[in-house]
Order: sequence, then structure tokens, then C-alpha cells
Amino acid sequence: MPIAQRRGMKIAYEVVGDGPPLVLHPGMFQTGAQWTKAGYTSVLAVTHTVITVDPLGLGASSAPVTPADYSLARRAESVTAVLDDLGLDEAAFWGYSLGALTGYAVAVHAPDRLTRLVAGAFDPINGFRSAVEAMLDDLGLPPDTDPWPLMQQGARTNPAYAAVIDAVGPEALRANYESFRHEPGVHESLERSPVPLLMYAGTADPWHEPMRAFATRTGTPFASIPEADHVQAWRSTAEVLAHAHPFLTRGQFWPELNG
Repeated sequence: MPIAQRRGMKIAYEVVGDGPPLVLHPGMFQTGAQWTKAGYTSVLAVTHTVITVDPLGLGASSAPVTPADYSLARRAESVTAVLDDLGLDEAAFWGYSLGALTGYAVAVHAPDRLTRLVAGAFDPINGFRSAVEAMLDDLGLPPDTDPWPLMQQGARTNPAYAAVIDAVGPEALRANYESFRHEPGVHESLERSPVPLLMYAGTADPWHEPMRAFATRTGTPFASIPEADHVQAWRSTAEVLAHAHPFLTRGQFWPELNG
């Protein structure tokens, strides 16, 4: 895999396709290859040069053990490092879950590097804590319960995610988590960003309503994936592409997706 570097950190990525550049950034417990396995990359590579990124802390990228290395500014730098390595001034960006938070970070810290942003399933208002509160409430657990073991346990039910977890030291995973769990909502800064934005989430995802509230307040396009929770919306590849692809191609709807 090609490797970009910034501040001594290595960011691994892969490139496929031809056309305007598009960065795909996955969520927690995922690597860039998950976009391909889920069926997104092959579709998008028809119209874009697709750049799938291993997030900082996962896959073939560096895995620092200090939470500060996973700050929003550092997450943004990991993306701009890849663009610099490829000699690109700017690119479109699509992130899901923690990848969407990374997209928000780039839109806030380096808006001139993005042509547009697709953000799936991450609350820009209250950040990660809104999902934690919903999870603990559903499980009937006290609000001061540490959700990290529960998150890992849930992720391990997917063999691909379990492999990602096992390949990274527990200190790095915990540092990554401790960083994003404490990040405040970025909605005020994101609202001022000039980057065109499309947001989406499953209607059964606890982040659906705060995302829709932000989209309504700011006039941002927003797509609901009916009856899908956080995982199911990720797996709803064709339905999500039907919303995202026209946005990424400036309104040119792909006939195959409209079937």
C-alpha cells in the first residue's frame, strides 16, 4: 500500500479508478478495504479516482498510543497528508461514523482541500456521547458505565472487525476512543464551513435525529435510510449510493442505481 507521512505518522491508502479524486474514510474497527468489501468502491471507481484510507490507529497506518494524536486537527492532517502524497490540491470526501467525524474535521480545519463532503452517521451536535447514552439506556446500565468493552464485544461479532481489533495494540485502540469520546460537537464550526455537505443516517440510528436537526437548521441535504440502525445503514450500499452518487457527480444520476 502507498504510505503518506505527517508528523512522523504513517497513513496507508489505496487508489483505484479514474476521474475526480474521492477519499473514502471508514469508521471505527474498519480499514479502507471495508469500502470495497461492502460494494462501494467498484461503483464509485467508475466515475472517480477512489482513495480508500486506513484510519490513523488502524490497519497499515500508524497506531499512536496518546489520545492527543487522534485529535480532530490530527485526523484532518492524516487526510491532507494523503492528498499531499498524491499531489492533489483537493478532493471529495466520504466518511462513515468515525470517518464522518474525520470529514467534519477536514471541513473545519482544511476546508480548501475538500470539494464536497458526504457524512454518514455521526452526530455533529453532541458528538459520540449521544450514542453512548442511548446504548447504555437500552441496556439498562448506569450512565457512568465504561462503554468501551461493550463496543469491542459488539464489534467482535463481525470476523472482519475482530481481525482489525486483534491487529492493533489495545493501548492504541483505547487512545483513539478516548480522543473521539471527549470531542465536543463540531456543529458550530461545521456550520461556518463552505464545503458542500450531504448527510445521511438510518432512522433507527440514535444519531439520525440530531443529524437531521443540524441539516434542517443549516439547509443541508439529508437522507434517511428507513428502518436501518448504524450497522444496517452501512450495509445498505445500493440505497446509500442512490443518494450519494448524484451529489458526488454534481447531480448526474447514475441510471443503474435508479433501476
